[in-house]
Amino acid sequence: MVTATTDTRRWWALGALVASMLTLGFDMTILNVALPTMAADLGATTGQQQWMADAYVVVFAALMLPAGLLGDRFGRRRMLITGLGIFLAGSLVGALAADVNAVVAARAVMGVGAALVTPLSLSVLPTLFGPEERTKAVGIASAASALGLPLGPIIGGWLLNHFWWGSVFLINVPMAAIGIAACLFLLPETKDPASPAVDTVSTALAATGLGALVYGIIEAPTRGWGDPLVLGTLGAALVLIAALVVRERRVERPMLDMKLLAHRGFLFNTVAATLVTFILTGLLFVLPPYLQAVLGHDALGTGVRLLPMMGGLLVASRLAPKVVTRFGARAAVSAGLVVLAFAGFLGSRTTADSGYGFVALWLTITGLGFGLSLIPAMNGGLSALPRDRAGSGSGLLMTLRQVGGAIGIALLGSLLAGTFRDRLDVTGLPAGAADTAGESVVAAHLVAERVGSAELAASANSAYVHGMGIVLLVCGIAALVSALLAAAFLPGTPDAEEPGAPDMAAERADARQ
Repeated sequence: MVTATTDTRRWWALGALVASMLTLGFDMTILNVALPTMAADLGATTGQQQWMADAYVVVFAALMLPAGLLGDRFGRRRMLITGLGIFLAGSLVGALAADVNAVVAARAVMGVGAALVTPLSLSVLPTLFGPEERTKAVGIASAASALGLPLGPIIGGWLLNHFWWGSVFLINVPMAAIGIAACLFLLPETKDPASPAVDTVSTALAATGLGALVYGIIEAPTRGWGDPLVLGTLGAALVLIAALVVRERRVERPMLDMKLLAHRGFLFNTVAATLVTFILTGLLFVLPPYLQAVLGHDALGTGVRLLPMMGGLLVASRLAPKVVTRFGARAAVSAGLVVLAFAGFLGSRTTADSGYGFVALWLTITGLGFGLSLIPAMNGGLSALPRDRAGSGSGLLMTLRQVGGAIGIALLGSLLAGTFRDRLDVTGLPAGAADTAGESVVAAHLVAERVGSAELAASANSAYVHGMGIVLLVCGIAALVSALLAAAFLPGTPDAEEPGAPDMAAERADARQ
């Protein structure tokens, strides 16, 4: 096995992982810029537009657990290259698609590739880097992934100004190809031949259970939480996930290792990382419509104006290892969540007349809090894993983060939409126009332009900013509660053990033999 102390190529190998994570990062947001153009060219309905974006998320979240196990058993580099190849193929299909169904299918294929790439990119880090360097490596990988989020609108906006909508898929092809080449030449192969065999039943339960959960969460804001389909899907998801847990507790070599969840270091670092993702997705969800509809920027300008958050994140990626070294991971995660809470509370004070300067301020603070909390939490969770469970454990961690992000968008988006509809003044509008205006701030502006009502546009801006303030306030409260939980329950040191917990330090020592 390649060790962290003898492999001088480990930082070049990290570069291969960064290329992979960067590609996935900007693909998460690049499609949103292209949806209006695609809807016009393909004749897509609102529901079809939603699934062009969401097919990726559903498959991505559902397959990350078995993907980590596949890497442990058959080789992490091999599966990482396979994932990038699948992602590349899906991107080609999307670029050449001629109808909505082909685009949805392409996005689902890309989700399969992303599910392989994401956990395996992180699972090789404990093999490449020792404890003294791992925090820095995790910070670089996390920064690359997050840096892609604002790059998506920037790249997408530029491409749409110069090429057809398929270019937002085609841009993935050279990026994925570079990642494949870098992995082939720079990344050492690591695996655990003694890892559990791929359990078809457990894999099916995990995929369908998580897929149903994400589907129900995505559909709930538009259909309503009391809709029979939503209730039935969420109920089925609970049954399937419960069946998975029961099965995994009974098999000798489980895919979902309950020992990981019983370990305080892994459990609470994973919970902290999931809560941070929940909060961040809420912040990112409300901003693009504010920047585009309320402040009047185009898609490219919106992406550029998200960069202050990346500045804060890059500062945090350099600061986090020093804070962990001096004060410990528990203090770093707790402090980062407090900073994130302050950003949410400050952002909730935004008004329709605040201007971009105030937004840039709390966006920068958001990036700082995000990096200070997420990077030590991710490193703490990975550090708690024995090397022979790195793939399955990181797959579980990233699955929970992805589900947390989906829940954040669904719940906070529903809160924003309900508040916006309640506050919007549609007095004097025909019923059809009033219903259309209540769908979103963008729709309200289109209706206002069509009927020539400056009052409706002003009301839409005011209603949206009010809803955004409530969402950011909820995010701030959630971050503050998370900070208290982190301070109370995170172990003080990476290998801190509580009575009755499995001896993960011993397992890691055995894995190094």
